[in-house]
Amino acid sequence: MLRWWPDLAGSWIFYTTLPLWPGVTPRFERIARFAPVIGVFIGGAQAGLWLLGRELGLPSASCALLVLALGLWLTGGLHLDGVMDTGDGLAAGPRCLAAMADSRIGASGLVAGLMVLLLKLGALLALAALAPTLLIWSAVWGRIAPLLAIAWFPYLRAEGSGGFHRLQRQPLLQELLPAAAVLGLLVGLSLSPPGTRTVLAGVCGVIPTLLVPRLLGQRLGGHTGDSYGACVEWTEACTLWSGWLMLRLLS
Repeated sequence: MLRWWPDLAGSWIFYTTLPLWPGVTPRFERIARFAPVIGVFIGGAQAGLWLLGRELGLPSASCALLVLALGLWLTGGLHLDGVMDTGDGLAAGPRCLAAMADSRIGASGLVAGLMVLLLKLGALLALAALAPTLLIWSAVWGRIAPLLAIAWFPYLRAEGSGGFHRLQRQPLLQELLPAAAVLGLLVGLSLSPPGTRTVLAGVCGVIPTLLVPRLLGQRLGGHTGDSYGACVEWTEACTLWSGWLMLRLLS
């Protein structure tokens, strides 16, 4: 068995609600590097559901809502919970860590969660036929963003659900190797019709991938497990919109 196979299994268990594959014992060392691989599965499942819904005659709005619900189910709302907790933390000023640790959702957290979902919904409706492709791109970029947050900023809690990511920190280029392989695969697949336009739209996701962890880290003074999840969701939403904008510019 390849040395990284148990880590990939650990990533599958940690980042999804799905059962583990038979015959493998998960290991939770350096699982964040495989999150983009998990993103391919999640984005691919969402893309498949969109295509199935359209084939059955469902309107785009219904497909978009079903896709968002599937994403929440596959992740158990892990990242959306991070969005809401981070929203409360950003609004709490010096008490940000206490607010983020509070299990109750405040008004700021609720607004942040609704904003992410509405931004995704609006982008999917605007993308229309290209929504399935951009769903996969956004799911991958969204899971690259926390790798940058881990590399660039300190972890703010002495203990926390995301703290083990910092303990297993490796040089960033090593952590990005699986992501690079996934991105190469997406470029190859996206070169099929409509071709270059789709690749450029997907590659635009690099902008929010760089900006979101940087901006959140600067505002919070570092990152927590919650803000790692927020990086995923906000990067996904911004990737969908940046892809739409690129397609508009190229049309």
